[in-house]
Amino acid sequence: MNIKITKAETLKAKPADEENLGFGKYYTDHMFMMDWSVDEGWHNAQIIPYGPIPMDPASMVLHYAQETFEGLKAYRNGDDILIFRPEMNALRMQKSNERLCMAEVPEEIFVEAVEELVRYEKDWIPTSEGTSLYIRPFCFATEAAVGVHPATSYKFMVILSPVGQYYPEGVNPVKIFVEDEYVRAVVGGTGFAKCGGNYAASIIGQVKAQDAGYTQVLWLDGVHRKYVEEVGTMNVMFVVDGEILTPPLEGSVLPGITRDSCIRILRDWGYTVKETHIDINDLMEWTKTGKLQEAFGTGTAAVISPIGELNYKGNEQIINNFKTGPITHKLYETLTGIQWGNLEDPYGWVRKI
Repeated sequence: MNIKITKAETLKAKPADEENLGFGKYYTDHMFMMDWSVDEGWHNAQIIPYGPIPMDPASMVLHYAQETFEGLKAYRNGDDILIFRPEMNALRMQKSNERLCMAEVPEEIFVEAVEELVRYEKDWIPTSEGTSLYIRPFCFATEAAVGVHPATSYKFMVILSPVGQYYPEGVNPVKIFVEDEYVRAVVGGTGFAKCGGNYAASIIGQVKAQDAGYTQVLWLDGVHRKYVEEVGTMNVMFVVDGEILTPPLEGSVLPGITRDSCIRILRDWGYTVKETHIDINDLMEWTKTGKLQEAFGTGTAAVISPIGELNYKGNEQIINNFKTGPITHKLYETLTGIQWGNLEDPYGWVRKI
C-alpha cells in the first residue's frame, strides 16, 4: 500500500509505570485509517494523529451496527518486534465481515496496516514482564442512511494501546458465574463473528457476575440452556480425567486464535483434546467429585486464565483448591514464551517486523 503519514504535532507522554498499565487505558500517538467505497474499493490508506473521527449522525454503524473488530498483540524482545499470527485475525475478520454483509479487508491489507502502524509506534511497546502492545483493528459502516441495507462505504482502522494483565487477578485463578437467564448467541446468528453487537448483548451477564462478586460470566447454549459455550472474553477448556474438553465450533462460539494455538500445542504434547458438548450439570458434578482437575480460559487479552471457582444456580464449586493447575501453568509459560520470543516457535506463528 501507499500509506500517507501525517505526524502528530505534539506527542503524548508515555506511561511511566509499566507495572500498572491496566488494559485499554492508554493509546499511542497515531492510528491507521482507510476507506472503502463501491466505486473505488479500499483506498486512502493513512497513518494519522490519534483523535476523534468525524461522522455523519446518519452513519449506518450508529443505527444498524455493521461493525467488526479484532484483537492481537505486539511484543518486544530486545531489538525485535514480534506479532502473533496476524493472518489468522485477518481471516477471522473476513468471515465476520461476510456475515454482516460488509466489505471484506484483504489479508495483505490487514497485515500490512497492522505491521506498519506498530513499526511506526514501536517506542510505545512496553518491555516489562507480562506487558504488550494491544492492537485493535476494526471496520465499520460510514454511509449516511437510515434505510436498512448493506452500507456502500466503510472505514478500516487500527489503534494501539500499551497494556498489562487483562484481569486484576493476573495469571491467578478467577471466579466465574454461570449465566442461566440470558444467552449470548445461537447457531445461525452472529456468535462466531467478532462484532460489537455480540459484546453489547453479553454485558448484562457480565454485570450480573460482577455484582455477585465474580470476575466473568460463563455462557450456556441458547437452545437447551445447558451446554457450555464460552466465557465473556475467552474460550474455555476443562481438564477431565487427563483429557481436555472444549466446546465445539458450530456457529455460536467465537473461533479463538489462542484456542486454536492451545489445541495444537496440547495435542503435540500427547493430550487428547475433544471438541464436544459439555453439559453444565455434568461439569458441576465433575467439579464436586474432583474429576474436573483444571479449567482455564484462552484469549488474546488474557492469554491463559485459570478458573478457580464456578457458580451455577447458587451452587459454588472450587476447582483444584483454587490453584493454577500444572497443565494450565505449562500452557501459559509455553504460549507466552513463544509469543515473546523466549522459546522456540516450531509452528511459525510469530512474525518479526
